[in-house]
Amino acid sequence: MASIVTLKGAKTEPRQAQLQEKVGENADIESLAPDASSGNGKPPSGGGPPSKPPTGGGGGGINLDGDAVNYTPVTRWIVLFAVMLGTLLEILDSSIVNVSLPQMMGNLGATINEIGWVSTGYIVANVIVLPLTGWLSAYFGRRNYLTGSIILFTIASFLCGHSNTLNELVGFRVVQGMGGAALLSSAQSTLMEVFPRRQLAMVQAIFSVGVVFAPTVGPTLGGFITDTLSWPWIFYVNIPIGIAAAFLVFTFLKDSTFQTKPKGRIDLVGIALLAVGLGCLQGVLEKGNEEGWFGSNLIIGLALVSAITLYSFIVWELSIEFPAVNLRVLKNSGFTTGTLMAMVLGFGLYGGNFIMPVFLQNVRGFSATQAGMALFPGGVATVIALPFIGKALGIIQPRYLVVAGSALCFYAFWGLSYLTIQSGGTDIYLPLIYRGIGVGMLFLPLTLAALTSLTPQEIPGGTGLFNLARQLGGSVGIAFLATYVDGHSTVVRSQLGGAINPFNPIAVARINQLQHLFISRGYGSPAAHIAAIKSLQGVVINQAAVLTYNGGFQIIAACFLVGIPAFFFFPKILAAPKSVPSEAH
Repeated sequence: MASIVTLKGAKTEPRQAQLQEKVGENADIESLAPDASSGNGKPPSGGGPPSKPPTGGGGGGINLDGDAVNYTPVTRWIVLFAVMLGTLLEILDSSIVNVSLPQMMGNLGATINEIGWVSTGYIVANVIVLPLTGWLSAYFGRRNYLTGSIILFTIASFLCGHSNTLNELVGFRVVQGMGGAALLSSAQSTLMEVFPRRQLAMVQAIFSVGVVFAPTVGPTLGGFITDTLSWPWIFYVNIPIGIAAAFLVFTFLKDSTFQTKPKGRIDLVGIALLAVGLGCLQGVLEKGNEEGWFGSNLIIGLALVSAITLYSFIVWELSIEFPAVNLRVLKNSGFTTGTLMAMVLGFGLYGGNFIMPVFLQNVRGFSATQAGMALFPGGVATVIALPFIGKALGIIQPRYLVVAGSALCFYAFWGLSYLTIQSGGTDIYLPLIYRGIGVGMLFLPLTLAALTSLTPQEIPGGTGLFNLARQLGGSVGIAFLATYVDGHSTVVRSQLGGAINPFNPIAVARINQLQHLFISRGYGSPAAHIAAIKSLQGVVINQAAVLTYNGGFQIIAACFLVGIPAFFFFPKILAAPKSVPSEAH
């Protein structure tokens, strides 16, 4: 039997005996670890302090259902339900607010640029805290930190709804974002430890439903609440859910047996550098297009500060013994590949959710509610597909599904790049359904391939970096596509508009045709000529918009091609043992 890692300061011998009894001598433990031929080596054996855990690709093979033995089957599912409630709060709140911004502008007397900080403040705070969640969980204890974060998020939600000024609302949204970071990252790492390894694929499939589906339904739900009640209620609905989640987490969740309180001084230097660096970077991404990117002194200043502080942060964290963020986990090739792919997934998922509704509203004339409902079938497809993907991960290596998911997302967005003004319902809905299935085939295998290659001590910090990458990828995707649409539409419109001139026989013939049409409707000859030119210019504007959005869909499609060569960098692992020991959980 594979040996069990010795934890410094823990009661290791009783723990080993307990684990061996639970797992059973006939369990196929080797199937949990990366194949030796993958280049990541064999699972580590023997002891080692938690401060220097193995970072090879085989690290995930040592978690022999470690924390799961401390929970009954019923308790595990209660914990899953509790953390899912918190995760839904965090993900929904990231997208539900955007629909209510116009009503907030009127009530608070804010401009469009000012009200944007309601979303920006939340995202910046969330991004800063995400990589620190592993350290915070170890410092305060997993149960206390997750419960405290839910309470902080819930109180901030109440205060957001009671805000009377823009400054109050932005400030409480920052607090809400700080609490929300743990609701995703710490929740995900908790499930990796609480459930036995043979159930991880299915449990993460259930967890992924909320993570992937919530951004799709968020705008629709936000619009319904705002129209039916008022904008403060998008915050008030969080209160009963937050209270229930905090009670269940505090009652049923236990502290991790793999985490110990960090030694040495608190890494205040690292935390400060991280906060300034990520805060400025997110500011660049959120406000870059609005400020004209590097034509603005503000953006140049933020970019320089971000580059300097993030570089200093990396050097500092790698040079001290007890860092706030364990960047050494990036030595693990499987985790690093998964994290980079998470950034690509964030680009495609959030970028697609941004550009598709804008296309439907600006080009096809959909209302905001109709545009939100158009995305709904894709979200439903993800929900339906995830349980089957979870089952498949017991027999198929995650890296194969990552390639298949990347190919399906590429096919879906490439199909969307052929949309026209006359495209029918199936031309829109079918690619979005394919995209929903493809996202499910990417998100769940990526999560398992990345995180199961880490040791139990590394998982809490690893989930923070993994989710940070996805969040930053989404911010980059939205910023890039917004800039592309604004800039490229002007270029295309100019190119197409240049063809409307007296020397182009096709344009002249079309103008004459339209002029006769307007004359037949009672226009005078000069007025009909002017109306014909304006009509043709309207066609040019619409066609320029269609071509621009088509190009945006092609950019998203191209980014998913990165997932195909990533196949060679993932370890050869299964998400569950090939043979399951007798039920002892």
